[in-house]
Amino acid sequence: MTKIKGPALFLAQFMSDEAPFNSLKSICEWAASLGYKGVQIPTWDARCMDLERAASDLTYCKEIESIVHGAGLEITELSTHLQGQLVAVHPAYDAAFDGFAPDHLHGDPDARTKWAVDQMMLAAKASKNFGLTNHVTFSGALMWHMVYPWPQRPAGLVEQGFEELANRWLPILDAFDAVNVNVCYEIHPGEDLHDGATFELFLDAVDNHPRANILYDPSHFLLQQLDYLAFIDRYHERIKMFHVKDAEFVPDARTGVYGGYQSWQERAGRFRSLGDGQVDFKGIFTRLAKYGFEGWAVVEWECCFKHPEDGAKEGAVFVSDHMIRMTEKAFDDFAGGELDQELNKKILGL
Repeated sequence: MTKIKGPALFLAQFMSDEAPFNSLKSICEWAASLGYKGVQIPTWDARCMDLERAASDLTYCKEIESIVHGAGLEITELSTHLQGQLVAVHPAYDAAFDGFAPDHLHGDPDARTKWAVDQMMLAAKASKNFGLTNHVTFSGALMWHMVYPWPQRPAGLVEQGFEELANRWLPILDAFDAVNVNVCYEIHPGEDLHDGATFELFLDAVDNHPRANILYDPSHFLLQQLDYLAFIDRYHERIKMFHVKDAEFVPDARTGVYGGYQSWQERAGRFRSLGDGQVDFKGIFTRLAKYGFEGWAVVEWECCFKHPEDGAKEGAVFVSDHMIRMTEKAFDDFAGGELDQELNKKILGL
């Protein structure tokens, strides 16, 4: 049996003011026409949903579900990438990240953080109301400006940073635990949770909270030159969500991992449409199948070359072609036989 569900599509990169991308109904119908089975919904986009209403109004949730189901799709998860980012923002990034919050909060970091936490609490309730079991977000970052140790990091800085990050997230994790929903952090550069080591530091700080889990996106690992297949081996018990996104890393004499402040097309590490990059998706789907991953394979389109509509169309086929229907028998069963303890003793020389 196939346990991985899909293909599904993350709607965030496709919403716009032009049809069919300007309403939940029309974009769901478009996604279904391409062969998608589910959609991951960004909670900050009013064209998709009203998070506050979804957290308190079951009738409204039924209306949203009716729109999605009417197109032949399922809601896979809700996303609070932008709100989660604002749970922890270093002052150096205040101006840049103000754009993720309502206008009246700009220039007021404390109020913005409180709003972000409130949004996460609403997301827990909304996820429950939709009957979902997983939710995706970003961790935010207090230490990203110190990611490269020059000048050297002061003693205790990392430990203190993760202690503060944990203090901010523990009430949120507890709220999600109360409604039996996992918080799946997208492990991502720019976040304090950007690789396996930082995820482990966070787990230690939140006392291995059962709701602190992972959205697995191999594109971010390839750009960091991390072993993204071994990552599944190590963290599969915490991997509850999956973004199917491709990337390539082609360093040259000018740029490497850090990109030289160049545009995406000029960087050594670039996100690509599915099948155009270097990610070993056969290996990924095989490992996820091996460990019994039961979540959705959600296409997240980001590419600096290909048109998004082409990327979405090709992505549905790409995921479908990589789904693995697990075998129910061993390939060499034909050569075996029934249990015979006397025969086994003979073979063992006993």
